Parts: sequence; C-alpha cells; structure tokens
Amino acid sequence: MTEPEPLLTLRNIETYYGPIMAIRGVSLEVRERSIVTILGANGAGKTTVLKTICGAMDPQKGSVTFRGEDITGRDPDRVARLHLGHVPEGREVFPFLTAEENLAVGAFTRRRANLNEDLALVYGYFPALAEHRKLPAGFLSGGQQQMLAIGRALMLRPQLMLLDEPSLGLAPRLVAEIAEIVVRLNREQGMAILLVEQNARMALDVAHYGYVMEVGRIVMEDTCERLKNAPDIQEFYLGMKDQGVRGRRRWKQRKTWR
Repeated sequence: MTEPEPLLTLRNIETYYGPIMAIRGVSLEVRERSIVTILGANGAGKTTVLKTICGAMDPQKGSVTFRGEDITGRDPDRVARLHLGHVPEGREVFPFLTAEENLAVGAFTRRRANLNEDLALVYGYFPALAEHRKLPAGFLSGGQQQMLAIGRALMLRPQLMLLDEPSLGLAPRLVAEIAEIVVRLNREQGMAILLVEQNARMALDVAHYGYVMEVGRIVMEDTCERLKNAPDIQEFYLGMKDQGVRGRRRWKQRKTWR
C-alpha cells in the first residue's frame, strides 16, 4: 500500500532579500494531521520559509505544493482561500479593532452565515477572548494577543496552520498554555501544523517531526523523539551538557552536521 502524498511539500526553495539569499535549497514535507517543527537560531531562515509558503515572499527557485496543487508565488489571499492559515511572528493584530472584529477579519474567505459558528469554535479554545471580545485588541495582554492571532487564523478553518514563534515574549505559564492549544487543535480538529520556534524544548514536546535550520539551510531532520536524544540538539538547543567531560568549552564544540 503506497503512502499518501504529503499535504505540503517544499522542493529546493531559494528565497532572497534583495541580493541576500535567505534560504538555500530548502526541502521539507508536512503530512496530514501532523505537527512539524522548524528549529533554529535567529536569522536561520525559519520565518522566510513560512513567508514563502503563504505567498508573502516569492522564491527565486524551487516549488511549493499544497494538497497536490502548485502554489509557488501565489498571492497570499489566494493561498488563504485554500484553507492555509498563517500566524505571523509578533502577532500583528489590528489594535484599534475589537477582539471579535479581528476574528471576523480572519473569516474573510467564509460565508457570513457561518461566522457565529466559527466564533463559538474559537471562544471554546480561548475563553479569555470571549470575555474580552468587545475590547480593542491593543488593550489585550501579550498572551491574549497571541491567542487572538491564532484564533484569527482558526477562523479560516485551515487544513494547515503556519505558526511563527507563538511562544515569543510570553511567560512560561502562557507558553505551556499555547503548547496545549497547539496539541488540541491537531488532535481535535485534525489540523496539520508547521511550527517555527526558538523554544526547542516546547517545540520538540508537541511536534511529531522536526527540521533544524542554520544559515538558510536544513542541516538535520528526524522524528522529534530522536532529535531530543541527538547530542547536538541536546547541547546547542536544549542546553544539556555532558557533565563527565571537565573543562570542555562550549565555543570549541563543533556540531556534527557542519
């Protein structure tokens, strides 16, 4: 029995900021009902990958395929209509619109008749948004704004959600809450999620498969269970050192993938 085609496929993507190559021949897959994470330091190219998928940036080379359809370089609104949601880094809510108006913006591809049903779904996952639905988004806390950004994407009823640094700037309690929501959306809604995170511990705990990026290229990939046990991941991303070797300086260590 042949394995089904991936929901999302990137093949040899190269994307530039002016003359600077931001991602270098990136290939990855996201299968239906899976959570896939991309790990890496600042500047590794993680956000550029998501922007290339959603159409905010055009690749100079390579292809992006979603549900068997080539969407390479397609405008973001057309990509969104395919039920592919994007939660950008930094939340980017509309501060002068109420929380509920922000959510309604996320349903621009849906019929108005379904709006109340969609809102009920979002409020079920984020009760705090129901409580503050008439409050301008700019007055919400950072954690509530992150919930609002995820809820806005959820209004698309996406098959795939792109999540860019959802834990950024949040207290540990809120990071745990966001992680739980990611797992629930995957389990209860059958939603595939591509998660970009610097919080490697959280990402590896919730995801099924992971890619590691450095300077615009993928240097390692495996199941998250195996990545957790990889010495390089433990040393450079999880902060775990071999205590049996004395006097070894971290800056003299070399990653095995280099």
